Amino acid sequence: MPRNLPWFWIALAGLLLLLPGPAGRLLLDLIGGLTLTILLLPLLAGGAALIGWQLLRRRLRTCPVCGFTSLGSGPCPACGADFDADPDDGREIDPRTATINVQAVDVREVEQGGGSSGSGGSGGSGSRGS
Repeated sequence: MPRNLPWFWIALAGLLLLLPGPAGRLLLDLIGGLTLTILLLPLLAGGAALIGWQLLRRRLRTCPVCGFTSLGSGPCPACGADFDADPDDGREIDPRTATINVQAVDVREVEQGGGSSGSGGSGGSGSRGS
């Protein structure tokens, strides 16, 4: 009848023989380094991906005419406009003298006014009673 070899005792004896010497220290350092690398590999990959995304994002250019984003430096691949073109055709607006016209509208009057604004009457119908 075949007898099973006691692998546990053989491994333990081999480990005890290697531990005190330089070969045992080298083996433990190697195993520890590999374990640490395997555990930290997702963090290292995430950091590399973050740095790569930041570098790629710096090179992206947005077309001033259509808003398409690409890596190109020539004309826009979507509309053909030049990336360096100013969409205002050279007009510069001074923000100190600019005026924004705002029109205040009472929401209750718009809702009761017949619904010709195109909203369909689907918004805010639950708060009319208060």
